[in-house]
Amino acid sequence: MQLTKNNLQEKQQQIYDAIVIGGGAGGLSAGIYLQRYLLNSLIIDKGKARSFWMQELHNYLGLPADTPGRVLLQQGKKHYDSLNGDFLNGFVEEVIDEGETFAVRVKVGRQNSIEAVFRSKYLIAASGIIDYLPPLDDMRNVYEYAGYNLHVCMVCDGYEMTNKQCGFFAGSEAAIAEMVFNLSWFTPYITVFTHGAFTVSDSLKAKLREHGYPLIETPIKQFRGEHHRMTGVELIDGSIVELETGLISMGSRYHNTYLKGIGLEMKGGNLVTDNMCRTSHPRILAIGDLKVGLNQVIIAAGDGALAATAIWREIRRAVGAKPWVENLPAVTNG
Repeated sequence: MQLTKNNLQEKQQQIYDAIVIGGGAGGLSAGIYLQRYLLNSLIIDKGKARSFWMQELHNYLGLPADTPGRVLLQQGKKHYDSLNGDFLNGFVEEVIDEGETFAVRVKVGRQNSIEAVFRSKYLIAASGIIDYLPPLDDMRNVYEYAGYNLHVCMVCDGYEMTNKQCGFFAGSEAAIAEMVFNLSWFTPYITVFTHGAFTVSDSLKAKLREHGYPLIETPIKQFRGEHHRMTGVELIDGSIVELETGLISMGSRYHNTYLKGIGLEMKGGNLVTDNMCRTSHPRILAIGDLKVGLNQVIIAAGDGALAATAIWREIRRAVGAKPWVENLPAVTNG
């Protein structure tokens, strides 16, 4: 059931078995499994999951190579709806551990927003990460190409950059040191751009020169191209660098601030989980990009199945086996 401002009141009175924060591939997978386990769930989604920007899912098992990420999400949402799960478009601001339940405080509506509070026995954090893009005056120019031949994930799309003239758009010196030399597995034709945002050490400059990778520190004015195909960049000095593809590594942030009051175990920016996606809190599970592991759509979908199964197993054990009442021996008095 799609929740709106008009029907929130009744849903705030019930206690869900699980609330899933994030409606991407992982969150939808978790919701589908929860509903198929005959549990009741609510997915709260802020919109624009990372996979929404993927124009073609070339590495997802069984899908045609030209399937956009948004189609995968649309089909997942239809599947979840068919199982009578609740879905709300909203922004989770805080999660409060009340003991036996969690209170999830949500802002609903971008304009004239209202606050709603929902409760559940378990929580699945599936809200992923938000990528930073090059900070240009005309950001629409970046969105013209992001997800087409301007990529944000080397693991996902390194193959698409094979032996092409590639611009590597870095947000820090660490990003250059960590990513560029791995990217060379797919293509050696790498030009590194800093957008003038930070200083590159002499030692790293020397290493780039040793490998023949040009370093351009002049800020970018705009990306060039047409029909969503990026062909290069224009710098603020008017010069143009021709490219065939690009990889953005400006950094990202994990969308997990709503959990800051819980005190979960972290490793770097990721939540630490066991093999069933359970965090250091026994009733909070984390899936997909939030947890330690590989940031891939297919991994997130598998994590969703694991987390939902872990919850079902625990609830099932607590409830115990259901007797076939009619087959029980009659109890006589006296």
